[in-house]
Amino acid sequence: MQNVTPFLWLNNQAEEAATLYTSLFPDSKIEFASRQYVTYELAGQKFMALNGGPMFTMTPSVSFFVYCETVEEIDRIWEKLSQGGKVMMELQQYPFSEKYGWLNDKYGVSWQLMVGEAEHKVTPFLFFTGKQNGKAEEAVNYYVSVFNNSSIGTITYYQPGMGEPEKAVVHADFVLAGQPFMAMENSGPHAFTFSEANSFFIGVETQAEVDELWEKLSQGGSKGQCGWLKDKYGLSWQVIPKKLSELLAGESEKAGKVYKAMLTMTKLDIAQLQEAYDQD
Repeated sequence: MQNVTPFLWLNNQAEEAATLYTSLFPDSKIEFASRQYVTYELAGQKFMALNGGPMFTMTPSVSFFVYCETVEEIDRIWEKLSQGGKVMMELQQYPFSEKYGWLNDKYGVSWQLMVGEAEHKVTPFLFFTGKQNGKAEEAVNYYVSVFNNSSIGTITYYQPGMGEPEKAVVHADFVLAGQPFMAMENSGPHAFTFSEANSFFIGVETQAEVDELWEKLSQGGSKGQCGWLKDKYGLSWQVIPKKLSELLAGESEKAGKVYKAMLTMTKLDIAQLQEAYDQD
């Protein structure tokens, strides 16, 4: 069984950010917090956040789309998230929504808020622009072909007079390994690129799954260290066997050996990680 979780690389503010976010959304909680990372849920959407330092910087190419039930709710969340942040599109009425706004919060995390109803309140949103403009539908089809338990919901296109080429994607919704996503593309003033600060953590059971996802997702992209890779569109993924968490949660001295072994790897090898744990 595969699962996909948004993973935020923050500048040593992971727990602070999680505390703010979980205070804003219903049915939200911090599940685990340590000096290294935090796991939490926002209205049922799982997140992971790392105290990674200043190495990587967030970009709005990955944002989180939030449906708010009322104007009062969107105003309240916007007021808190916009403090110390940057407004990308003002919170106001648009042709497509009674009220919508887009911002980057003070941690650099990008949010789109809209009054409306949907099955999922919080959903990762991929924005294909700059050199990736025009590749949204291709990317969606590619991702769905790679992951189990995946499907495309709807894809809608820009219409004549909207300033984009025919068949350019104005909105797509799809599911990867059970995780809902949205996507769009635009050739306008934005020229964002994907960043390692926004990656997606793929938890898998077997080495065969590690091997398959590692090769497929890195094709045309690049392979990094410790299970990290970039796909051909520049989006970052982590292919991580669930066994790693078990080994790192074990006896501290043995877990340290596992961690050191992991640091030497590009693609993670379950047998080698287990061997490091079992060493006397």
